[in-house]
Amino acid sequence: MRKMIDIQKKLLPDLLQVMETRYDILHRIYLEGSIGRRTLAASLEMTERVLRSELELLKSQGLLNTATTGMTLTAGGRQLVEEMEPIVKELFGLSDLEDRIREAFGLKRVIVVPGDSDESDLVKAELGRAGSRVLRESLSSGDVVAVMGGSTMAHLAKQFSTTSQLKDNWFVPARGGLGESVDYQANTIASELAKRAGARYRMLHVPDHLSEEAYQSIMQEPNVREVVDMIRGARIVVHGIGDAVTMASRRKLMDETKDELVKDGALAEAFGYYFDRNGKVVHRMATAGLRLEDIEAAEMVIGIAGGGSKGEAIASVMRFGHDDVLVTDEAAAREALRYVER
Repeated sequence: MRKMIDIQKKLLPDLLQVMETRYDILHRIYLEGSIGRRTLAASLEMTERVLRSELELLKSQGLLNTATTGMTLTAGGRQLVEEMEPIVKELFGLSDLEDRIREAFGLKRVIVVPGDSDESDLVKAELGRAGSRVLRESLSSGDVVAVMGGSTMAHLAKQFSTTSQLKDNWFVPARGGLGESVDYQANTIASELAKRAGARYRMLHVPDHLSEEAYQSIMQEPNVREVVDMIRGARIVVHGIGDAVTMASRRKLMDETKDELVKDGALAEAFGYYFDRNGKVVHRMATAGLRLEDIEAAEMVIGIAGGGSKGEAIASVMRFGHDDVLVTDEAAAREALRYVER
């Protein structure tokens, strides 16, 4: 496929440009679900006159529907967008970027979506869609899946679907509540995934940040212990990645702890652990959830994070060396590579 695209770039550059433009239109409608023409033109930075002619052609091909409420893709349009994904990755150079990231960090699989989720919520939604597909492909009957919280994970849950009911599977939160929006908490995401898959779930109703004394006490509770044992035996772990200082603030860590994190060179946070540039753990929180040894024992660990601002944090966690799959966006992938090369 790559050789054919290289030939087309030389002989028919205009054709590829037209294909890219029409794919962008279909892909944006795909992500939005329904969108008005004026809003679509603004988001694609196209004039309404040019967009109108493109939309008429796409409609004549049976790829989209128009109504007073907005434009939507037909079943054929959605299928075409999904089938074009590998071709578009070759066109944008994302396949090569995936290969470089995979080799740099020794990963089994890397998925890179176009764009920068720092700049567009639609890119974050695309991250969630790609992550949900990876999770669906990784599932087998009887699996226990431990999931972290966060906005990207929430997008994953909203777009998750299966072709059959997974009655033998369990979804569990990998840790307690973060104390932020309920929509982004691991408990909420685990329950959403389970409902969409027809699976079962358990919740962990404990604070995310515990003192050592409180941790030891709460772990004596039989109900908590039962859920924690299930979490720590999960075959699949799905987690986000955050900037160390940002996550420390969201978790309301004491100023002295934040200062220590900076002093120790902490760049990233994932599953309650803080990592330096070499992937070494420099700080951990007492939490009733996953521990490092549980991450190491899990058969499939999927990291999902994007945005150019997280490039260094992603590189840091990937250097920890226990992720199998990374789902990220183009901006984060390029920044992570620059960080490694420096």
